[in-house]
Amino acid sequence: MTEAAHSTVGTSDTRLIVLRGNSVSGKSSVAAGLREKFGRNLAIVAQDNLRRIVLRERDRPGGANIGLIDLTTRYALDHGFHVVLEGILYGDRYGTMLQDLVHAHQGVTRCYYLHVPFEETVLRHATKPDAGYLAHVNEGHLRDWYRDKALLANSLETVVDAASTLDDTVQQIFCVSGPGRRCPD
Repeated sequence: MTEAAHSTVGTSDTRLIVLRGNSVSGKSSVAAGLREKFGRNLAIVAQDNLRRIVLRERDRPGGANIGLIDLTTRYALDHGFHVVLEGILYGDRYGTMLQDLVHAHQGVTRCYYLHVPFEETVLRHATKPDAGYLAHVNEGHLRDWYRDKALLANSLETVVDAASTLDDTVQQIFCVSGPGRRCPD
């Protein structure tokens, strides 16, 4: 456990939303939808961006990206930003860091697992507009990466089923996590 794991992070006004799920489950789309609702004061900390773009690191146990994700999330929260942390974020690699963040955050924290069955994952993948990506990432890759409902320990996550539309998912999360938490009765 790092020294940062022992300290508090954010304020009672900041929001931390963790979105996990397999490839093509809608994490990035939900994060973008939440940014639309929250406005300018929401940071999106995307595992793929920090791991693949910033560090160009493979996803492996003990990878440098785990600390960078933690540090980036804490920095944004400590500077008054709400944060959506999104990625596959396998529990066996990222679980301790995520649990430390959840326990350290002083504001509203919610964790969601976007559950999409493998067959639906393959169908959604085929609709990606990037032909180069589709040529590089095939069904075999998706199968290797896929973990069925790999939830974090301690029942931290709310499961969002594949039947939930993008708009419904964004609205559900914003309703219970957004500033003022305005949920319909």
